[in-house]
Amino acid sequence: MDILHKATLVQERKYEDIHVGDKALFSHTITNEDIQTFATLTGDVNPIHLLDDFAKDTIFKERIAHGMLVSSYISTILGTDLPGKNTIYLSQSVSFKAPVKINDTITVVVEVLTKRDDKKIVTLQTNVYNQHDTLVVEGTASIKKLG
Repeated sequence: MDILHKATLVQERKYEDIHVGDKALFSHTITNEDIQTFATLTGDVNPIHLLDDFAKDTIFKERIAHGMLVSSYISTILGTDLPGKNTIYLSQSVSFKAPVKINDTITVVVEVLTKRDDKKIVTLQTNVYNQHDTLVVEGTASIKKLG
C-alpha cells in the first residue's frame, strides 16, 4: 500500500474520547535494512550498529539497533492510533534499559497517564519491550490534541 494512501486512513480519537488507562500497542521486528536505512537518514554510522567485525568485540558481542530507531516507533502509535490524527508531539523522555538486536521483535506499549483539559494535553507512558518481555526503552510523552 502506498505510504500517502496509508496516511489518508489514519483515524482520530477526539480528546473527549481519550481516557486515563487507555492503551495501544504496536509491534515490529527490527531488520538489518531498518538499521541501515536509519543510519542513512540520520548520518549515525556508529560501527556498533553497522559493522559485525567491530560489534563482536563490544559488550554486546553483536550489532545493536540505534536507540533512537527503537524509540521512534513510539511516534508510530501516537501519530496513527492513540491519539492518532491531529496530534502534536510536545515532549518525549526515554531511558534505554537493554539493547535491541537484529531480528528482535519490539512491542511499544502506550498508556494514557493524565489529561489536562484546559489545554488538551495528554501525558502517556511509552515503554518498549522485546520478544522476551524485557523492558528495552522506558519513557513518557506529552502530546496536544488539535481541534
